[in-house]
Amino acid sequence: VQLQASGGGSVQAGGSLRLSCAASGRAFSSYAMRWFRQAPGKEREFVAAVNWSGVGTYYADSVKGRFTISRDNAKNTVYLQMNDLKPEDTAVYYCAAAHIETPAQFDYWGQGTLVTVSS
Repeated sequence: VQLQASGGGSVQAGGSLRLSCAASGRAFSSYAMRWFRQAPGKEREFVAAVNWSGVGTYYADSVKGRFTISRDNAKNTVYLQMNDLKPEDTAVYYCAAAHIETPAQFDYWGQGTLVTVSS
């Protein structure tokens, strides 16, 4: 599966953005999806996860209550709605996919989309 992330941009603190990750290839619903981010000078960190059906979600504590991950399997797309953005959310955001048969192996990555939050 190939992933294409989009939707990044520059916003002021308190603003919102919605990231999208479009997948090409077959059987998108066979993949669990995650969003990660990497801030300048820092290691990549987990942000949010959604299972194959979209029912199961999980979030990093730093974004819980502000970010929402969802997916539309009919559109082969996963989303990350980001509200009440903070300067510390500034990072390149990546989507990643893991096949349900190998749930710990996120072998497929999008190219990243930059989110910049100013105070």
